[in-house]
Amino acid sequence: RGKVMQEAVSGIESEMIAVLGMKEELLQDLCHQASSLGVVSISNYNCPGQLVVAGEKKAVENVKELALENKARRVISLNTSGPFHTSLLKEASLALKERFKKETFHEMKIPLGHEIEDQSIPEILEKQVMSPVYFEKSIRYMIDQGVDTIIEVGPGKVLSGFVRKIDRSIQLYQIEDMESLKKTVKALKGE
Repeated sequence: RGKVMQEAVSGIESEMIAVLGMKEELLQDLCHQASSLGVVSISNYNCPGQLVVAGEKKAVENVKELALENKARRVISLNTSGPFHTSLLKEASLALKERFKKETFHEMKIPLGHEIEDQSIPEILEKQVMSPVYFEKSIRYMIDQGVDTIIEVGPGKVLSGFVRKIDRSIQLYQIEDMESLKKTVKALKGE
């Protein structure tokens, strides 16, 4: 996945920015305005007040200027190696589609969300590389399904921070090493 993603954006001058404190509709309009300079779109809907824009550098730079002119609270350049979750990853999506033909996938046992019920695992993975990440919507779906505890696995607490901004009542744990794993297991056992 990583290899085909890098190959798809090789030679494309790109950028990703986090836009804080701007309404989704306004930012979408700004992306549309800047699209005459290149591919640009909202790539991540992280949490209330935080959206990520990705695409070709000139277009993203224009969105950055427009967002600040339109009173975005802050715009932060992200250190990434490509314009992930945009249409610029179409070649990666097609490469994954071909690769997945060699694999056997079974039906999902745990639902991922109502919007993808009728799709197979390969279809979801193919689309995922070039489609926006709807993190906030996914967390709200989980909450609506009765989830009240979330465990973030991996370094840092970025996703937990997003979850806190979505719903402060969720019980959060982070696991990034053996010590935090043991601490989380004890907490879940009520020890």
